[in-house]
Amino acid sequence: MELVSTVNDTWKYFAAGSFVGFTLLLLLAYQTQPYTSLLATQNTVVEFASLSEAAAIKPLEHFNITVISEKLNTTSFDQDVDEKKNTTTSVDDNLMNTTSVDEDDEKPANKKNCNMFEGRWVYMPEEDPSYDSTKCPFMEEKMSCQKNGRPDSEYEKWRWEANDCDIPLFNGVDMLERLRNKRVIMAGDSLNRNMWMSLACLLYSSIPSSSVEVSAESPVYKVLKAKDYNCTVEFYWSPFLVEFVEKHASGRKVLVLDKLSPNSVQWKGADVMVFNSGHWWLHGGKMRSWDLFEYEGKLVEEMPIELAYERAMTAWSTWINKNVYVDPNKTTIFFRGLSAVHQTSADWCYNITQPIDEESIKSSPQRSDVLVNVIKNVIQGMSNIIQVKYLNITKLSQYRIDAHPSIYRSSQWQLMIKKFENSLTGYADCSHWCLPGLPDTWNRLLYAFLFYNTFGDMST
Repeated sequence: MELVSTVNDTWKYFAAGSFVGFTLLLLLAYQTQPYTSLLATQNTVVEFASLSEAAAIKPLEHFNITVISEKLNTTSFDQDVDEKKNTTTSVDDNLMNTTSVDEDDEKPANKKNCNMFEGRWVYMPEEDPSYDSTKCPFMEEKMSCQKNGRPDSEYEKWRWEANDCDIPLFNGVDMLERLRNKRVIMAGDSLNRNMWMSLACLLYSSIPSSSVEVSAESPVYKVLKAKDYNCTVEFYWSPFLVEFVEKHASGRKVLVLDKLSPNSVQWKGADVMVFNSGHWWLHGGKMRSWDLFEYEGKLVEEMPIELAYERAMTAWSTWINKNVYVDPNKTTIFFRGLSAVHQTSADWCYNITQPIDEESIKSSPQRSDVLVNVIKNVIQGMSNIIQVKYLNITKLSQYRIDAHPSIYRSSQWQLMIKKFENSLTGYADCSHWCLPGLPDTWNRLLYAFLFYNTFGDMST
């Protein structure tokens, strides 16, 4: 009996000690885990708050977060599950990995000097347009596709994603704050006017309309002024950037290749300049604007178009070097590349509602390719003091055959087609872009490059 009692006592002491030890372990785990989780959450929130402020990200609880690529895009959440990985990642897991390096990719998600212009379009079915075109009072009719009766709106639901970095979403209030007391000018053809109108609508919809002044009646000069920010965004019509004389002494229409457009006087002093030129150089037949070129004081009837364009863009670069070099840190200069035109028999935009694929792009080279090479060479040959950034939107625009106004360039499109003898090819617009639409992406890339020091490669 005494032996049994001793064994029972020993077992009781062992059980009690085990219970106490197990309890202490639980308490230790409880004390440690919240701290670890909180630390991870705090670090992640810092990263996310930065993106939220820059990219106007919605509250976290509204997201259905899934992975669609080998590397998580922190600004694109409402997406389909990647067929390759076929995984849905929890909120906490995504937060913990927003700045990590993926196992399959040696590049960090936000690496510096990434190429924003190489990527893909991702369909975002739940995405709302950045603004309502019917509430943007200075929208041109030919860009108001929904108002003009276009039956589909799928072209508004595609978001551009770069291959190796995350691009912040456009934030109008943030952009205006950063442009406080500054002046932005866009000079070029109607495609730059398309871009100006997009930017003006993006900014106009971001702040109370009572604090905005807009003068947009003239097709050759438009301006939006955000009064509370003392910021202006202006457009100057200059499709060639050099002087075009409709009433020349010769009685002909003359394009002067070595003299800049007269309204270049108004360009001076801007803090941000966005130029483009190219589309009007490619017009042929009855659409061609000029009869003669003038170069070094001599009139020339014929000249290879790439040579004429090179001489004109060299005159533009000379003007930049002469007028901006005094204070190169004050002004940021962009040249926006040519956007795609889809109006050939093999590349036609009518009744198209989906972007085209990579193979289609490769098999349909653009007439503008030769001009793209010319302007890149001109920019690379400019003074080292002046850094002109090439906004290379050509390829990403080429995918978007679905985003043109097509026949919906006018609310009276049915009557207009009859005037063109029922010829859709003679009437449909396959060069400009519906708004909201593709030019909003151009402005998103402009915004990202202006204010986020993670996008450096603008040349490819």
